[in-house]
Amino acid sequence: MNGLDYSAGCVNFRDVGEFIHVFSGQDWLPSGRLLRGGKLEFVSTPAEIGSPGTILNLRTGRDPRQLAGVTLHFPTDNVPEVYDTGGREMKRWLRTVVAAFQDALDDPVMVHCTSGEDRTGVVVAALLHVLGVPHALIVEEYLFSDGEIHAEWIEQALTGIGSTESYFCGLDLASIRTKLRGPPNELSPT
Repeated sequence: MNGLDYSAGCVNFRDVGEFIHVFSGQDWLPSGRLLRGGKLEFVSTPAEIGSPGTILNLRTGRDPRQLAGVTLHFPTDNVPEVYDTGGREMKRWLRTVVAAFQDALDDPVMVHCTSGEDRTGVVVAALLHVLGVPHALIVEEYLFSDGEIHAEWIEQALTGIGSTESYFCGLDLASIRTKLRGPPNELSPT
C-alpha cells in the first residue's frame, strides 16, 4: 500500500489544464476539459470531481455507480509495463484510449484509475504530448501526483511514444487536439 487515503474522495484529483497553466503560464489546454484522478468509490457527487460529462475508467473493475452521462471502460492491469508504451500490448491499449477523443465526448472528460498516477499518468502524458506540451512540463504534471512515482517512468512512456504522428498513425490527431483545446483560435499556446 502506498499510503494514499482513498476514503477522502478522489486521490490525485486535478484539472490538468488548470495545472498546466499555473506551472507554465501558457494556455496549452483550457481548464474544465481534462480531469484526472483515482478511483471513485468514495466520491459522493459528480461536483466533487468537476462534474464530468464523460468518465474514462482505466481500471480492470467497473465504476461502482454512474457519476457522469457517459462512462467508457478501457481496462488494463496496473503493472510496470504500463510505462512501456513501445510494447505491442500497451501501444494497442493506449491508441484505443486516445482514439476515444476522436468521438464526441461530453466535457469535461475525467480519466481515472485506482490511484490516478500510473495508467492515468500515461494517458494524460500521451494526450499532452499530442497537444505539443513540452516533455519537461508533462513530467512536472505527472510528478504532482502522490504515491510511488518516478520521473524516469513517465519519461520512458514518452520515449516509447516518440513522434505522435507515427505512434498514433491512423488516428485523427487534429480532431483529438480540437476536442482537448476547443475549436481553432479559441485557445492557442501563448
